[in-house]
Parts: sequence; structure tokens; C-alpha cells
Amino acid sequence: MANVRLIKRRIKSAKNIAQITKAMELVAASKMKKAQQAAISGKLYAQKIYEMVLRLSAKADASEHPYLKKPRVITGKRLVVFISTNKGLCGGLNTNLFRFLNRSYGSAEGVSFLTLGKKGAAYIAQLKRPLVADFSTTVPFVSAVSSVVEFITNEFIHGKYDSIEIVFNEFISIARQEPKRRKLLPLTLDHVPDTTEAPVDMLIEPSAKEVFNALLPHYIENQVRDAVLEAEASEHSARMVAMRNATDNALSLTDALTLVYNKARQEKITYEINDIVTARLAVE
Repeated sequence: MANVRLIKRRIKSAKNIAQITKAMELVAASKMKKAQQAAISGKLYAQKIYEMVLRLSAKADASEHPYLKKPRVITGKRLVVFISTNKGLCGGLNTNLFRFLNRSYGSAEGVSFLTLGKKGAAYIAQLKRPLVADFSTTVPFVSAVSSVVEFITNEFIHGKYDSIEIVFNEFISIARQEPKRRKLLPLTLDHVPDTTEAPVDMLIEPSAKEVFNALLPHYIENQVRDAVLEAEASEHSARMVAMRNATDNALSLTDALTLVYNKARQEKITYEINDIVTARLAVE
């Protein structure tokens, strides 16, 4: 016969876990809505800035800008901005991201990492790969975008790396997030914007070249900010789904344990009745 008290304690524990995971699901859902709106708005803003950069590049001498120039001496060194999460309990989000990182870089030499997220920093340390900087303590990560951009642009301009790339989780939908790799530097302006409208003569002051040079750093910063917002929306979405599944599992376990508890209680009552009847027959 099963221990009735033990089963009762397990039922209480499962109910408590369901309450906690339900609360975490609601918190993640609230954060996810805000992060999702910011990520969608960031995508549209990034697209418009890219179109402006393309239009201005045709009017300015863009080939001499340091963000567009390829290094004269190829060293094979690359810097990867790796965005993960600070906390767990978000399903397989980080695991899928780590697998994507291994497929993309493997044991390639000359690859260094800059991390946003304690989980990613710990994984890079576990792999014993070069970690040049970690901005995980700056929360929210959007606050660290300016510092990250300043760091990577200085490293690239001074020729320490041939290219700068960024790896993050792209937010596609609430139930779908996919790892993505994006090249930041050097910039490649090889897409022509869709200009179905009639061309408009623009008066650019002080000059197209100066506006172009001022816009490029802002474009790089916006690309990093867009990746951070996508990663945050992915984190909250994955955590919301994971906590919802955990709540459902805890409730299912509660129902199963309740059935076992009722059966054990009935068995105990039956044994007690048998003992009473046996004792009475013995007295008679």
C-alpha cells in the first residue's frame, strides 16, 4: 500500500510548482509583448536607414570610408558578437543557439568573441575560446549597445580583425525562434532599393558625403540594437512557452497523483474495516 502522507505531500508540491510556473508564464508574456513590438519596430527602422545609406552612397564617395574598406592585409581574425541570455528556464533556446555557433565556427582559428549574456559567456569559457569582452552585467542589454558598437568599430578600424559578425536568436513568431548570423563590418552595399516612385531631387546639407559619414555609425549601432531586441523577444517568448508547458505538466502530475492518493486511501479504509470485522468475529 502506498504511503498516503507521502503522496499528499507530492500533490501539494506539484500544485505549488504549477502556481510558480504559471506566474512566470504571465510575467514572460507581459515582457514578450513589449519586446515583440520593439523588435518589429526596430526591423522597419533598420530597413529605412539601410535605404537611406544606399541612396547616399550613390551621391557620395563611399569607397574610402573605413567601415566599407576591406583590410589590406588579411590576417584571418574575426570578432563575433554573441548574444544569449542571462537566465535559463527558456526551453531549448540557448541550446539551439550553441549548436548553431558550433556549426558556423566549429574549431576555426582566429575567431574571438564578445558576449552579451551570461549563458553565452559561460559556454565560450567552457569551449576555451578567446573572450575579449563581456557586457552581460549591463541590463537591459540595449543599454550596452553604444559601448559594444564603440568597441567593435575601434577594433575594426585599427585593423585587429578582418571582419565583425553577430550571432543571435531571430524572433519569427511566439513559437518559433531561429539562430541567425549577420555580418556587421566591413559593410557591403550591394542591394539596390526598390524605387518605384518617381525620382526626387534632394537638397543635402552640408554635403552628401558628410551626411553619409555621419549616418554609417548610426546604421551599425542600429543593426546591433535590432539584434539585441530580436534576442530579447525570442527569450521572453521561449520562456513563456516553456513555463506554459511546465504548468501543464505539473497539473497533469497532480491529477495522476490524486488518483493514486484516492486509491491508496480507499485501500487503507478497506484494510481498517477488515481489521474491525476480524476483531469482532474473534470476540464472538
